[in-house]
Amino acid sequence: MKSSAYDPSALSDNLIYMPLETLSRIHRPPRLSEEVSAELEARILRGDYAPGAQLPTEKVLAETFGVSRAVVREAIARLKADGLIETRQGAGAFVTENPKSLNFRIAPGGEDGLLHIFELRTMVEAAVAELAARRRTEADVAAMRDALRRMDGALAAEINGSEADDDFHLAIAAATHNQYVLRLSEFLGRQFSESRRMAWVDHPRGMESPRQAQREHFVLLDAIAAGDPAAARAAAHVHLRGAAERVGVDLPADLGSAAEPKPAA
Repeated sequence: MKSSAYDPSALSDNLIYMPLETLSRIHRPPRLSEEVSAELEARILRGDYAPGAQLPTEKVLAETFGVSRAVVREAIARLKADGLIETRQGAGAFVTENPKSLNFRIAPGGEDGLLHIFELRTMVEAAVAELAARRRTEADVAAMRDALRRMDGALAAEINGSEADDDFHLAIAAATHNQYVLRLSEFLGRQFSESRRMAWVDHPRGMESPRQAQREHFVLLDAIAAGDPAAARAAAHVHLRGAAERVGVDLPADLGSAAEPKPAA
């Protein structure tokens, strides 16, 4: 009779070794709010909801899709950011008059979706930080510090501080004193917001990710406040590489130097 004792050598003989390079990254399943917003967008674009039409109430949409009202609110916020709907205080959500005018959407779907988002963020935010360092005023720097203070408060309370995170990056764009840079950053910022939110909500790890991001924010602020364009660009690169790594994305080296910026004088 064969022994029933555990034999590790017998197990190893039956193992099939797979080269690591043949393994593919596990992709994040779509959020419920993304599924709801995609369905509503499809209905809008095929004319089920005509331009100017009012959408059903949150309660009705939640019951229709079998989700919570919080999921519906998040879906509506995404459609608003995409320019497909507008909300009116006390009246609800309405389809915009020209819902096809804004058809540039940034979403982390697809094999390289999140990588491409971080590449775009790096190119845009590094250039914006460099120009902000050349043109910032005391009021601009004060606005950046206020956003960082609010993020510090969110960290202390261990709550989502992604709105203040967005505001910090918009304050940097405002410091360029170029209205089109600010408007572009406002549009892209709404699109980039989900990639920032991931660090605060989807990967909290005891708030380790946003705490590291906050340290990088202060280095970036110091470079801008000191009026050092090269250090500001480098700090933006370091921050974006760190942000990408924290959600499992490796940015390619050809985006620019990842060297740590010199401390501001």
